[in-house]
Amino acid sequence: MDTVHPSKDDRLTVGEVAARSGVPISTLHFYEREGLLAPERDDANRRRYRRAELRRISFIRVAQRVGIPLAEIRDALDGLPDRRIPTRRDWMHLSARWHEALERRIADLEHLRDDLATCIGCGCLSLGVCTLENPADRLAAAGPGPRRWTEED
Repeated sequence: MDTVHPSKDDRLTVGEVAARSGVPISTLHFYEREGLLAPERDDANRRRYRRAELRRISFIRVAQRVGIPLAEIRDALDGLPDRRIPTRRDWMHLSARWHEALERRIADLEHLRDDLATCIGCGCLSLGVCTLENPADRLAAAGPGPRRWTEED
């Protein structure tokens, strides 16, 4: 296995970052276009990444994996310091901003996991005709949309 060695100025090339992060170069360029990463340019106008960018990339990937939109990820990263490595305190502050939203997302996912099977278990796939969960389409009176999902418990 080849070992990736950092460049002489202690900044990483796009290829080195791709190898270290496991993220394709095209994705790194996409993140740059979306304002998630801001590589510097060397004298030959090539991208160079500070090592701290590896942490940002990891954060982006994990946040995307749990379904957080890129706009929210960008807003969160904008709150981190630009020219120094984020501290544990910086990361804790960032995660605290998302705590409540993540708790809601977890509850919604648990609701989906637990209730989706009963909804499609009978095979009707329609709450409009479901005699068990929505007899006579009584939920229609509560308004449009997924009433069981949007009602406060």
